[in-house]
Amino acid sequence: MKAVSLVLLMAVLAGCASPGAPELRPYSAEETRELALEALSRRGLSFDEYQQKKAQLLGLPAPFDGQGEMSAQSTVSRHHPAS
Repeated sequence: MKAVSLVLLMAVLAGCASPGAPELRPYSAEETRELALEALSRRGLSFDEYQQKKAQLLGLPAPFDGQGEMSAQSTVSRHHPAS
């Protein structure tokens, strides 16, 4: 009986000593941005809406204007970097 009690006590103490959850830490800015982009890709938005939201998340100018057409200014700035 003592042996069984001792084994149970050791099992309980061993369970209490083991870490239950990984250490929590805040996400870095890059990790937060990646999570936001993954969530955005799962939302089922139209191509134009997706591109607009993606540009907002990345801090880029929107590649499309309100009419769903490419903005000439953003196209020029992409292909011809300022000197």
